[in-house]
Amino acid sequence: MITTLNAIAPIFLIILIGYFLYRSAIIGEQVWSAIEHLCFYLLFPFLIVRTLSRANLGSVPVVDFTLVIVVAILGMSIALIFAYSLLRKQYPASGPSFTSVFQGATRFHGFVALAIIGPLYGDDGVTLTAIALAIMVPLLNTISVIVLSVYGHGASSIEPTNILKQIIKNPLIIACVAGLILNRTGIPDIAFNAIEIIGNGGLGLALLAVGAGMRPGQAARDKLLIFVGVFIRLIGMPAIVIFMAWIVGLEGLPRTIAIIAGAVPTAASSYVMARKMGGNAELMSNIVTFQIIASFITLPFFIYLSDNLTRYL
Repeated sequence: MITTLNAIAPIFLIILIGYFLYRSAIIGEQVWSAIEHLCFYLLFPFLIVRTLSRANLGSVPVVDFTLVIVVAILGMSIALIFAYSLLRKQYPASGPSFTSVFQGATRFHGFVALAIIGPLYGDDGVTLTAIALAIMVPLLNTISVIVLSVYGHGASSIEPTNILKQIIKNPLIIACVAGLILNRTGIPDIAFNAIEIIGNGGLGLALLAVGAGMRPGQAARDKLLIFVGVFIRLIGMPAIVIFMAWIVGLEGLPRTIAIIAGAVPTAASSYVMARKMGGNAELMSNIVTFQIIASFITLPFFIYLSDNLTRYL
């Protein structure tokens, strides 16, 4: 539990630093926009390539592990879209806000997961986390691009061909494909070290940008949506993963890693994607932040539960 808290505390601290930097006007609005652009198109993709290019992908029950994660993601996505379709007539202008709740509920902070799982479960846990990244990042970014294209600002002008182009051009999806290819072909140390140096800057800058995007007034106005985004992600998603693991029969460390992947806060890049693709970026920023705060309680609980689940099933 202490390890989990130690992994989350620096993340929240960096968000606070970003918020105070924005409030103090030390860094201007145009610079923050440039930081977001750099994270989305360069730093995050390099971090994904670094993680996947040298992961040991051949020593785990990939089929069952993949099935649990994919069905949980698709099940949550379908449920959210169905629920919004029932409410859309009452709230016709709420599409961008829905995209932020959707991203907050479905996406996962892979690098928080890596920071927690490495000290707790060693190389085997890191390998499983890398596989989870390989599965979840392309799937979740594809779904998020579609949802943002359909429900975000300017969605009425979006055509299926344009959605496909945005999926194909998404730098995070391209990075996953490149990382998996390099995992098979190998990557020279010089190139890997360069990618690692560039990628390591992504998480910190993105979290600073999340903090700079925080708007306390917006949080007060959207407290219900923030609560929904926090509850569905931190309670609903790991519950679905636990149920699917029980159905499939996934056990041991793979089940534990799948549950943790479901229980970590949403990805910091969700905010950047919301800014770039017409979502409600302020709501997205607050969902990310409040999920991190709430995860101080929920993550240790689900880690304990995942380690002791055999007693209850």
